[in-house]
Amino acid sequence: MINRYSFLSIFKFYPMKLQYKIAGLFLGALSVNTSLAQEKQSKPNFLFLLTDDQTYESIHALNNSEIKTPNLDKLSKRSVVFTHCFNQGSWSAAICVASRSMIITGQSVFHASKNKSYLGHGNPVDESKNEASLWGEVLGDAGYQTYITGKWHNSKHALLKSFDHGCSIGKGMYASSDEVGVYNRPSATNNDWTAWDKSKGGHWTPSVYDIIKDSKGNKKIGARYTSDKHTSELYADQAITYLQNNISESADPFFMYVAFNAPHDPRQSPKEFVDLYPVDKIKTPSSFLSKHPFDQGDSRVRDEMLAPFPRTNEAVAVHQQEYYAIISHVDREIGKILKALEVSGKADNTYIIFSSDHGLAVGRHGLMGKQNQYDHSVRMPLMIAGPGIQAGHICHEMVYLQSIFATSCDLAGIDIPKSVDFPSLKSLLKDPNAKGENLIFGAYKDLQRMIRSKHYKLIVYPKVKKLQLFNLKNDPDELVNLANKKRMNDVKSDLLMRLFMKQKELGDFLELPSDVILW
Repeated sequence: MINRYSFLSIFKFYPMKLQYKIAGLFLGALSVNTSLAQEKQSKPNFLFLLTDDQTYESIHALNNSEIKTPNLDKLSKRSVVFTHCFNQGSWSAAICVASRSMIITGQSVFHASKNKSYLGHGNPVDESKNEASLWGEVLGDAGYQTYITGKWHNSKHALLKSFDHGCSIGKGMYASSDEVGVYNRPSATNNDWTAWDKSKGGHWTPSVYDIIKDSKGNKKIGARYTSDKHTSELYADQAITYLQNNISESADPFFMYVAFNAPHDPRQSPKEFVDLYPVDKIKTPSSFLSKHPFDQGDSRVRDEMLAPFPRTNEAVAVHQQEYYAIISHVDREIGKILKALEVSGKADNTYIIFSSDHGLAVGRHGLMGKQNQYDHSVRMPLMIAGPGIQAGHICHEMVYLQSIFATSCDLAGIDIPKSVDFPSLKSLLKDPNAKGENLIFGAYKDLQRMIRSKHYKLIVYPKVKKLQLFNLKNDPDELVNLANKKRMNDVKSDLLMRLFMKQKELGDFLELPSDVILW
């Protein structure tokens, strides 16, 4: 191969006219290459940071004086912060599967549920059934380096379509080796389990795999291996390594999907983080109840078995302690990734998106899990920082988490695929007067349906024929049920009509009984 130096050494022996022609061709090619490189560099990068089971009310600088999250606090000051971000629901008790399927497809809950080969861990592949473009796939086709580390919780088929590179890709959850000890605690007979005991496994010894290449250069899933690092530390280290080795010198824009298992149970973290939160200093949640007023549909689902029945202030305090501790721990690891991004020299042209797949109850309303329609479980943090962002702007408009697919395309100047349902949030990032969703819809299996405006929320429980109506302005903790108040009949009727309309719009075929308004 002739390099530019050897080319110049022989160039002088050509006739002058030919030299001009060759020079013109050379400069033209150089101009094209330079133009392509500039186009690549002009596209923004995306760093997506996703936690698991982190409720919206869990960031010190925004809404919780108890918890310590210094790095997320700093990020919030650089971001547009969405205070009312929601997950749309789930067709199974594994809420995170549905949430993540909607994230990668940008499709609403009932549309996403039809993408069978994209769901779960190993469903049969039938390309004819897949009409949805995938987030990583679309960015990859637009010239992005695509990389993942951490929890995936969708199919391996979808993984390989979405990413060119991946290290330490984790399971949906990591149970402790002493699984019995994780549940129904703390109690008189079960009070020995500790979050920092590495011998219990769980987050401390994650089983993971990589995306590798075969001898022909084709992507495939590598063999599983076990790490001796906590999941949060492992994923952060892998993300940092990728930033150091693959990003700094590259002209290609990148999309990094970094998904933590934290703070999903078992909520394990180093003792130094647990010690930040003495149990006797933990405040009882304002919506604490010893038991839920009625069976919301899955009253004995796995998540609900973590703490004893009835709930006690003491038991909830222990779970809150461990919840706060693992959030503070993952906050430290997120800080390391953000520092590595700064060192890479790519931070100024990178959009950082931080969120969680949904929220969690942890003792609120007598519940421990997320299989409900209360704000603590359907609402999560969302912060977006990057070029042109209104740093520190607080946006109270209602949005869906799954709009981030369309938003990234919009910010990058990429056509949003027709299969995407959720709208872009770009206008909300740039214009403080832009509007979000008028209504938020929620669904959980065939057990719950929810419609929410800015001021009211209506929850329907068709199996047990119960209604809940909350005035969110006066009762943000959702404790005073107004469904049977005659003065609220018009509000209830209006919300029911809007719920029926949303069901039709979204393809929800659950038929609610005609007498639902009388419940």
